[in-house]
Parts: sequence; structure tokens; C-alpha cells
Amino acid sequence: MAEKRDYYEVLGVSKNATADELKKAYHKLARKYHPDLNKDNPEAADKFKEANEAYSVLSDPQKRAAYDQYGHAAFQNGGGAGPGAGNPFGGGFQGFGGFGGGEGMDDIFNMFFGGAGRGAGRRADNGPRQGADLRMDTQITFEEAAFGTEKKVTVNREEECETCHGSGAAPGSTPETCPDCHGTGEIRVTQNSLFGQVVNVRSCPKCHGTGKIVTHPCKDCYGKGRVKKRRVLTVKIPAGVDNGSRLRVAGEGEAGIRGGRPGDLYVYLYVKPHKFFGREGTTVTCEVPINIVQATLGAEIEVPTLYGQVKVKIPEGTQPNKILRLKGKGIVSLRTGQKGDQMVRIKVVIPTGLSDTQKEALRKFGEASGTAINPEEKSFLNKIKDLFK
Repeated sequence: MAEKRDYYEVLGVSKNATADELKKAYHKLARKYHPDLNKDNPEAADKFKEANEAYSVLSDPQKRAAYDQYGHAAFQNGGGAGPGAGNPFGGGFQGFGGFGGGEGMDDIFNMFFGGAGRGAGRRADNGPRQGADLRMDTQITFEEAAFGTEKKVTVNREEECETCHGSGAAPGSTPETCPDCHGTGEIRVTQNSLFGQVVNVRSCPKCHGTGKIVTHPCKDCYGKGRVKKRRVLTVKIPAGVDNGSRLRVAGEGEAGIRGGRPGDLYVYLYVKPHKFFGREGTTVTCEVPINIVQATLGAEIEVPTLYGQVKVKIPEGTQPNKILRLKGKGIVSLRTGQKGDQMVRIKVVIPTGLSDTQKEALRKFGEASGTAINPEEKSFLNKIKDLFK
């Protein structure tokens, strides 16, 4: 098994890093290695998990203190020699529930201090809660990405029931306070042990942690307060988006719970490849063929752009793969609003299937040229000579 890296090294921070520095470092890594954004990178998921694990420890003051003193051994089972051997719980804290969060440390505090731990006085999460975010993928054309467009998308989501307005109770009735938890949403069970009283706090099984009981459920949502709806939304796509761009449509996700705000809709864009144009950021690329005569003598040709045909002058003696720049014929930048350029690669086409007249003309051209060597050929021959000296 590979040895775990130091958590500070994983996040790229010093051991004296503040909570804000830890948070910024974690968010940076989370964005960089999120599996949804790195589907072609098999290592991204492991790095995302590693950063998650490091931040979950270092962002908690108690876990961080344990890690600074005992290292990774603070979260491993067993005693004996090693960094965890000196701690009072015998080789790491995992034997008493660990510092991994949840109920473990609360139970320890309850054992030794009679319920004075972090769990004491804690309320169940039965207040307003934001709805879940939704994701949708949509495909657009190269031109739509360049100039922007509007797209209609169909979303299947849960919305607040219009009949009961999210309460879950039939019209004319209201939810009642749960008789078991008295509206708190939690049940406390006290047990005696060798260390004193142990108080366990659990979600109320009767009301499922809501603190309310619906005795007369709504006939449309069956007491859930939410119903499935199919909605057609119009999403505005700005000019300059690229393949993989993500748009956030605020408030168009799942409905909130108990009066919470709705989630958001995230639209991921995928751009169809174009038959003629390519793209590198805001730069549009293309390849234009010309014949030998045009390349040799120069010419004026028409080149397609996203904005229509433009006339381009081919200089005399143009070589294959020469790049010509068309200023301002690229794609607008989402960040600056400035247009990029279009780069035209010249492809010199060698003719085939020449007639006898054309072949004779080329022979005369060759005779007229004699043994003259152009500068590029001369430079190439000099390099060959130097190689074999």
C-alpha cells in the first residue's frame, strides 16, 4: 500500500496556514481535479479524494491538533510503538470513534463529561433547506458558440406542490407537532455506563426529523409537499462560449425544502466540430488550398470567415504552410469582449493528371530556371555539408 502523503503537502500549504488559506487551497484543488471536469483523467478522482481527506482533517481544529501531534497514526486502529503509542487512547483515536466526525467524539465527551460535548444542545436540521442543483448537457453549433444564441431545454424537477403550498397537508388542515419529539425532530436516549451517563441523539423515526406529522396528506403530493414537473426553459447562451463551458441558471433547480430557496440549473455546453473552421481559444483557424501558379506569382483569393467572404492577397513566392492573419475575424472573448483573429494556413496543391501541353510548359519553365538554387535550398544544402564534414 502506498504511503500517505502529508496533508499539508497535499493542499500545498505550510503547517502554520490559517483556516482561510486552507479553504482557498482546497477549493483550488477541488476545481482542478473534480471528476466531472476530468472524465479523461483517471488520476483526477484519486487526487480529488486525497484533497478532500486532507481538508476534512485540517479544517477541524481537534482533528488538526491530533494530526500535528501524531500524524496519520492519530486515525489508525491499534496501539504499540509508533506516533500513536503515546496518546491516552492507545495508538490512535480510532478506537473511541476517531476524530472522523459524526457521533464518535460526541459520545466520548458524553462519557467523560456527562453530555457536555459538541452534540449537547444540538438541534435537528428541520429548518429551511436549499433544493438540489440540476445538471443538463446540450449541444450547440460552432456558429452558435461564436455568436451566442438561445436554447430551449426541458427539465424534469421537483417543485413545490401548488395545492398544499409545500406543507404536505390537505387543504383545510395543517401539519401537527410530532408527539414523540415534540417538534425538535430528534430523540435523546440516556444510558448509564462505567463512565457515567451516555446520551445518544438520533433523528426522530416518527416524523423523520421534520418535527411535524401530516395526518391528512395532500391528494396531489401524497404528503411530500413536492411534485414532479416537466418544464421547458429558455437558456441564453452568450457569444464566445467553448466546448465544456458551464452556464448557471439561478433558481431553476429542485424546489427548496421547508421554505428553502430552490437550487440552480447548470447547463454544460458541447460544441459540434465545424467542417472548415477550427478553434484555439478566441482564434479561428482554417486551411486554404492554392495552386503552384498562385503561390509563385501571387494572387488575390476569397477566404471564408465567420463574418462572410473576405479577399486575401497571396504574396508572390508564398511557401506551403505559410500562415496569414485576418485581424478581428475570430471569436469574441467572454472575459474582455475583444475579438480574436483568424489564422489561414496556405496549402499549395501539386497538380496531377497534367495534359501534354501543361507538362511541356513545366519543362520549359525548368529549362529556363537552369541550375539556380533558391535561398532556402542553399541553406538546406549547407546544413547537409556541415553534417558530413
